[in-house]
Amino acid sequence: MSKRRILALFGDFAEAHDAIADIRRNEVPGVTVDDITMKSPIEHPEVEEVLGDRPVHIQKFTLFGAIFGLVFGFLFLASAQATFLVQPQGGKAVIPLPANFVLVYEMVIFFAVWMTFLSFLFLSGLFKKRSRLYSEKVSLDQVGLMLEIDESIAEPLRDLFKKHKVLEIREEVIQ
Repeated sequence: MSKRRILALFGDFAEAHDAIADIRRNEVPGVTVDDITMKSPIEHPEVEEVLGDRPVHIQKFTLFGAIFGLVFGFLFLASAQATFLVQPQGGKAVIPLPANFVLVYEMVIFFAVWMTFLSFLFLSGLFKKRSRLYSEKVSLDQVGLMLEIDESIAEPLRDLFKKHKVLEIREEVIQ
């Protein structure tokens, strides 16, 4: 069975909100709120009550970057200070920990920030191939709902969108 990607453009956020609420009430069997991606020129905080919370993975990458900065920072500094040519003199430590704590702390921040930035670039879909369904109207004043569905669900979904005064429906076959 082939799959379809549908982009429905609404002129008003209230109409898009009502369409999402109808999908949540299971008026179109086989479509869930997890299938919906909302595109809008402005932020709508009230959409979370209908769409629900979505997972955010950037914090995990930030944590991995911080752990890498901690391990790499300490090992890098310790290996730079503890070379074979070092001759300890006068009871001085070969690897002075108090001075290294500050530098390791800075490496933790450095790698955490870079991993946050890079994960944002990749997870935002900046490097993904663009869909042909993109509409520049979403950047101006319209709200778009994008769904990936089976072919058998397409007609009831179109009817639901028409009930909520959809301005335009774009479709593409993806399989």
